[in-house]
Amino acid sequence: MSLLETVSYCDFLRAMPSDLVVRLGRIAHARAYAIGEILFSEGTEHSEFHVVVDGHVRLDMFVPRRGRVPILTAGPGDVLAWSALVGNSTMTSTAVALEPVRTVAFPSVELQGLCESEHEIGYHVMRQLASALSRRLLATRLQLLDLFGEHVPILEPAPTNQGL
Repeated sequence: MSLLETVSYCDFLRAMPSDLVVRLGRIAHARAYAIGEILFSEGTEHSEFHVVVDGHVRLDMFVPRRGRVPILTAGPGDVLAWSALVGNSTMTSTAVALEPVRTVAFPSVELQGLCESEHEIGYHVMRQLASALSRRLLATRLQLLDLFGEHVPILEPAPTNQGL
């Protein structure tokens, strides 16, 4: 499968008009990662925005006294390193390939430039990014619900200063 076909195959770009996919394909790069390979590390600079084509990637965050803690598993159609696309290339998590992983990577500076100069591309990319981040937020909320299980944390009432 050619890179352009791979780009077209990605859920992230599937609804995009084909002429826009062709233009995005010009800046895209195929990336492949072996099991256990780190795609990027928390706290480091990363200059590419990724769409997962095949495989699964675990996202970990460092928690003091606990080490690296898994927070999410991303799979085909999911986006990685999205913060590089919106102007912050410092990664907030570490991405580890759980199986052989293929991504389509877009250099963030080039993709930002394309989105700014060709507003139709920018509209479609940002609409898809908003949709992807909405799914990520929902996954985070569901994970928090699972974390708290049956116990919903109750905030203690604030102390009152009676008698002062």
